[in-house]
Amino acid sequence: MEYKNDIMTNKPNILIVYTGGTIGMVKDYKTKALKVFDFSQIVDKIPELKQLDCHIDSLSFEELIDSSNMNTHYYVQITEIIEANYEKYDGFVILTGSDTMSYISSTISFMFENLQKPIIFTGSQLPIGDLRTDAKENLITTIEIAAARKNGKPVISEVCLYFEYKLYRANRTTKINAEQFEAFTSMNYPPLAESGVHLNFNEHLLHSQKNTAEKLVVRKKLDTNIAILKLFPGITKNVVESLLNIKDLKGIVLETYGAGNAPTQDWFIDLLKAAIQNGILIVNVTQCVGGSVILGHYETSVALKEIGVVNGKDITTESAIAKLMYLLGQDLDVKSFKMFFERSLRGEIS
Repeated sequence: MEYKNDIMTNKPNILIVYTGGTIGMVKDYKTKALKVFDFSQIVDKIPELKQLDCHIDSLSFEELIDSSNMNTHYYVQITEIIEANYEKYDGFVILTGSDTMSYISSTISFMFENLQKPIIFTGSQLPIGDLRTDAKENLITTIEIAAARKNGKPVISEVCLYFEYKLYRANRTTKINAEQFEAFTSMNYPPLAESGVHLNFNEHLLHSQKNTAEKLVVRKKLDTNIAILKLFPGITKNVVESLLNIKDLKGIVLETYGAGNAPTQDWFIDLLKAAIQNGILIVNVTQCVGGSVILGHYETSVALKEIGVVNGKDITTESAIAKLMYLLGQDLDVKSFKMFFERSLRGEIS
């Protein structure tokens, strides 16, 4: 990985990290095939960047990763790049494929503790070289947000996701559309900023560290021995039993109906209870895009509460996966795990 240009101190220094994805593609006008864009030439491709009051450097993964092939190895690679450059740069723009961006950015949000600088993910639905691309606006505004300062401090000091005129808290997002430019939503938390004629920050919604003197801590240990169990009418005992008996399984994200409701048949509750007694941690999240789990609110969730299922409240599935991997990596006892999961650590639950 090679750094471009020299660090400047009189303006905010922003580092772009390109991991792969649609945004970094341009079309060869002779062959009509898409090829990877050289981000060292970013200012030539988007001359509008010269108008931003910041200095921009870039680097790319040596092996570019399609978002469908993303895994925790690459999450750690991203965090290590940021960690190694944390003192040199004032903000970080991470470019990935949009399909798994909510999963990636949610996990990164848990991996950084005491974060004092912006880490903002973005991408695009069309390649940067397309005539009608959304890549330019997404990238320009993301860099502007990453460079934004107030009273000498970054306006943003958390992990975010910017797409189509809206800045979201990353661990609140879900991709909802594969064809529209407005690909993401955050149903349970409003946008942190909106871009129109003016770039408006909703400052009362922003996350800020209470003690800015605390040193950055990077948590790189993630445990991937987890699974998602999505309920559906007619789900069979064999299916549930097979999933719960996966070798080395440590955690389950249980996607339930509505406000956290599930079948009340004895076989279903007994299987979950046995799994919990065997040390498997089960977290209840709703299948709904918006809303919250309220364990015990309906009779169909009382049994889940009684056997020790953890309340995911209004966390997204993507963020629940991220938080589960993160907390399992901390080797907590069951009581501590439940306490930390049901508490907001990075603004992921209300």
